[in-house]
Amino acid sequence: MNQGGVATTNGGSGSGSVGVQIHQSRRLPDFLQSVNLKYVKLGYHYLISNLLTLCFIPLIAVISIEVSQMNLDDLRQLWVHLQYNLASIIICSAILVFGLTVYIMTRPRPVYLVNYSCYRAPDHLKAPYGRFMDHSKLTGDFDESSLEFQRKILERSGLGEETYVPKAMHNIPPTPSMAAAREEAEEVMFGALDILFHNTNVKPKDIGILVVNCSLFNPTPSLSAMIVNKYKLRGNIRSFNLGGMGCSAGVIAVDLAKDMLQVHRNTYAVVVSTENITQNWYFGNKKSMLIPNCLFRVGGSAVLLSNKSKDRRRAKYKLIHVVRTHRGADDKAFRCVYQEQDDAGKTGVSLSKDLMAIAGGALKTNITTLGPLVLPISEQLLFFTTLVVKKLFNAGIKPYIPDFKLAFDHFCIHAGGRAVIDELEKNLQLLPIHVEASRMTLHRFGNTSSSSIWYELAYIEAKGRMRKRNRVWQIAFGSGFKCNSAVWEALRNVKSSSNGPWEDCIDMYPVKINT
Repeated sequence: MNQGGVATTNGGSGSGSVGVQIHQSRRLPDFLQSVNLKYVKLGYHYLISNLLTLCFIPLIAVISIEVSQMNLDDLRQLWVHLQYNLASIIICSAILVFGLTVYIMTRPRPVYLVNYSCYRAPDHLKAPYGRFMDHSKLTGDFDESSLEFQRKILERSGLGEETYVPKAMHNIPPTPSMAAAREEAEEVMFGALDILFHNTNVKPKDIGILVVNCSLFNPTPSLSAMIVNKYKLRGNIRSFNLGGMGCSAGVIAVDLAKDMLQVHRNTYAVVVSTENITQNWYFGNKKSMLIPNCLFRVGGSAVLLSNKSKDRRRAKYKLIHVVRTHRGADDKAFRCVYQEQDDAGKTGVSLSKDLMAIAGGALKTNITTLGPLVLPISEQLLFFTTLVVKKLFNAGIKPYIPDFKLAFDHFCIHAGGRAVIDELEKNLQLLPIHVEASRMTLHRFGNTSSSSIWYELAYIEAKGRMRKRNRVWQIAFGSGFKCNSAVWEALRNVKSSSNGPWEDCIDMYPVKINT
């Protein structure tokens, strides 16, 4: 999970002045200062791994040019020559057949995004600022210092007045039971899936692969089993349930589904991403554990993927790349988002003061690996040349930061918090329109964890901005610590699907967010 980079001036539960600041030490590091060469090499390794395919392109072009320049006499001479070289014909044919067979067997199967859906909770679950603070006070669990802290977090969070919290949190006192948590999970997952199946006309029995991710709620039977039971999915379905992987787990789930679609032919995969709030609300007074209460809200998504060639005609997107970065080998990164109990024995998710710096390091690694896969050659040469000069001659020049706006038309940055969006906008030199979808998703729906990138994509579609061959970069952060990217290409001019999350409010956005 990424909680937005909000820092506190009082880390304990005792009394004292409370403030909310964004410290320089907790901002994303300036990417202009350092780039690790080994991650550049990793990105180029991915590029070279597809070199065989790339080499065939100029070979085919040369052969085509030569054939186009031949006349009838040349063709007649070639035929006479081949009649007396039967062995050569057989050898060449065998090589051609072998080469085509190897290519067909080893090339990755395309993965298409047929459609997706996002859950929108009913209006009675909305949690405007006033109601949120009133309920927090009435629970009797928070002291005055903690209440004031939560008020300041909300004011600076970037969240609007129409985000949702689960039904159990609207009760006074709150009722975070196992039954209530199951009810929340069912409403979100089934709500998103009902829309998906309706919009795609795909029968649940046709689903061959199911991947569900939810970090903090992992009951028995699992969430994936709940879906299998609800929709009576077939008995040989390949189902997976990912837990504890934070807000970037949605991209991980897509990557897993992609790998499964390479193995199992002619089938569909469904990816369900959500987070469960009911049993994970923190009722203590430790400041570093109160921030999730203020940012996380109800939400979920369901995505239908296919490896069927016939689905290309109706699919919205094609998956181009998935790049995953894991910093869990570093102890600070591993513990920067950590579920634990406070001194009073109350469970919550604690955020380290190093969170923003660690997120920045993971992001830098991820985009350095992604760059060679997506950037134009001109940008790669400028970047690589300045990097080599700096490494070899220890020059005092700053590395060239590639312009990712040349590689992508749209950006879906995980809506973890306003500070993260601000820092990515600055460090990647993006324009306000590039982060508009992230800011408006945070404002309208809050931090919906791993599903937030799909609300953002739905926003871009609802605004009518998605054109054929546009490329979309989805990037998310998660506990562990992880930074994961997915790159999609639009197969047509994409319009918003029915029952979308922005269906009745898109004309009100963008809104001005107070700083």
